[in-house]
Amino acid sequence: MEESAEVSASTGRVRFPGISPRAYEHPVDRGALATLRMAPGFAEVLKAMAGLFHERGEQLMALGSAIRVGSAQYPEIDRLRRECAEALDVGPVPQVFVARGAEAYAMTIGMDEPFVVLSTGLVELLDAEGLRFAIGHEMGHVLSGHAVYRTMLLRLIKLQLSMSWTPVSALGLRAVVAALNEWFRKAELSCDRAGLLCGQDPQAALRAHVLLAGGVDPAQVDVPSFLQQAAEYENVEDIRDSLLKLRNIELMSHPLAVVRAAELQKWAASPEYRAVLGGDYPRRDGDEPQATWASDVKSAARSYKDTFTASADPLAKVFADVGEAVSGAAGKVWGRFTGNGDSDKA
Repeated sequence: MEESAEVSASTGRVRFPGISPRAYEHPVDRGALATLRMAPGFAEVLKAMAGLFHERGEQLMALGSAIRVGSAQYPEIDRLRRECAEALDVGPVPQVFVARGAEAYAMTIGMDEPFVVLSTGLVELLDAEGLRFAIGHEMGHVLSGHAVYRTMLLRLIKLQLSMSWTPVSALGLRAVVAALNEWFRKAELSCDRAGLLCGQDPQAALRAHVLLAGGVDPAQVDVPSFLQQAAEYENVEDIRDSLLKLRNIELMSHPLAVVRAAELQKWAASPEYRAVLGGDYPRRDGDEPQATWASDVKSAARSYKDTFTASADPLAKVFADVGEAVSGAAGKVWGRFTGNGDSDKA
């Protein structure tokens, strides 16, 4: 649906009334989430975990150990919080807490009433536009519903540690945690896009990524050289390096910093990003999750295939046809449920 862009009177930036998270979600994120929801026993695990814990305890922990952002406490961050919520049309506006921590991080947790936690390390590291990007990123998690699964991931990790003495249970939980981590790495790419939509400044987003990757002063970092690192990482030619790359990210919940920065800059230069800025984006009131399941999985498969085909990584080339195979299978399976004989077409 194409409409003219709407500009916020308070910020002078484009805002996106009723925007669907599909407008910024990475296709692999959508596909991974669809796959998670289909995984045998996954829904049951979520229900069981929801019965064991209550998010009120997590809210009380933040309330009792961190500073709640508001007009009287961190007013500048409060302004950014409200402006980011306005940009993505998120309501009610999630609460934000600033917690003591030397590591620069932000996270969104909670299921019924998700809230955002920023570390003091992050607040001290980023300038105002960098914080806008970071807070907008977290608003993307809220809008996409990622907070539910992120909360489950944190709870499952704690439960896994407590059940490590029972091998069968630990192995089952490890499989679920591994699946959640794989999905969450892709969800981070989606929410970087949401952060960019809030700030609408690719250079500010890039500066934030440079700082998070290890930059002390962005002026001391050559941007082309920084992004070249991502190309070198992607295009290794030794299969042993490919295996090492897989091993390095197995337990990570976030993409590697340099690769993540390059991914966002690609999207910032894309026609898709320009179309959203121009007001051409899907609306939430037009979303039909059941109808889009097959296309989500197929889009994810195509994205994987495109990445593998473009890469010089030898291990990636081994699996170059996997995306096409999964895409066809997803359509056929969905067609059996819906009776739509054409559902296996891209």
